[in-house]
Amino acid sequence: MRDTAMNVRPATAAGQRMLTNTAMTGEQGIALLTVMLMLLILSILGIASITVTSMENRMAGFFRTTEAVVAAADSCEGLGVNIIQQTLSPPGVLPAAFIAPTGPVPAANATILSQEIYGTSPLPSPAPTGTLAENYADSAETEPNFVMTNVPGFMVNGDIDRLYARSKDGQGSGVISTEFVYRITCTATNAATGSSSTVTSVYGCLLGDTCVKKIG
Repeated sequence: MRDTAMNVRPATAAGQRMLTNTAMTGEQGIALLTVMLMLLILSILGIASITVTSMENRMAGFFRTTEAVVAAADSCEGLGVNIIQQTLSPPGVLPAAFIAPTGPVPAANATILSQEIYGTSPLPSPAPTGTLAENYADSAETEPNFVMTNVPGFMVNGDIDRLYARSKDGQGSGVISTEFVYRITCTATNAATGSSSTVTSVYGCLLGDTCVKKIG
């Protein structure tokens, strides 16, 4: 009887050890699963953070490029106004300083540009039906009146079209003068990215006076 009891105790003790080992093994499995889930979540968060940062950098770069293109087109518009004012001033010719190779106006386009500013003939072929009478077919993209070469990384072309002329009081003087109304179109293209911007404005320019933006 004693031997039987002694045999039962070791068996019972062995069973308890087995149960304990089984419980510990199960707990270790849950801990491993928890760690793996945490690593997965952290990995997903890290990838998402990198993706968002990269996207923000691309957006910021695109915004800076767009701003630079628009600024280049705006500076071209200012040059166009200067060319008109200098040409309308005495002695009434396109200044040689504006003509290539030292200036922005291609030599082959200098005579046409002067004629377009004054509305004299012969002029280029007229624009398509439906446009204003003194607006001609050359454009900033195909046959620019002037080209800016001092803007690094950009190709900047400008076109000047005379729309009409009328009598008007001088700016501040009240003296009746002739106002020429022009449309200036400038296209700037980023050589590296290919992004482009076109700026178009309408200016009224008085003989012997200045040019004032009307629409832009």
